[in-house]
Amino acid sequence: MLDQNTSAQLKTLLERLEGPIELVATLNDSDKSAKIKELVEEVAALSPLVTARFDGQNKRAPSFGIAKAGEEPRVFFAGLPMGHEFTSLILALLQTSGYAPKVSDEVLASIKALEIKSDFDVFVSLSCHNCPDVVQALN
Repeated sequence: MLDQNTSAQLKTLLERLEGPIELVATLNDSDKSAKIKELVEEVAALSPLVTARFDGQNKRAPSFGIAKAGEEPRVFFAGLPMGHEFTSLILALLQTSGYAPKVSDEVLASIKALEIKSDFDVFVSLSCHNCPDVVQALN
């Protein structure tokens, strides 16, 4: 799925992981499911801090989630985050591991001060160039 150059670049980026993470796939018998499984396996093979599981229970199948090891996934991709959405996947991997997002201390303090629990479902189009920014902001 990933070409040699992309795999090499991703492997380098995964060296920045702050801790172990899991890719948790929810699969079915579709062709897209096979592609998601392939992507999850390829990403997991690039770092000892990334493990793959195929026992996910997400309501959307096929899909995969990203979780800190031992926790439930909080970021999900229902489809293949390829093309310009690949950056969203990379940032989700890093940030789930504890890698700090690039936001000001003031913005981070404002977010932490919110006393609400929110769940977001973000739908994207691979032809939309604004979608990656929205996905990354919500991660």
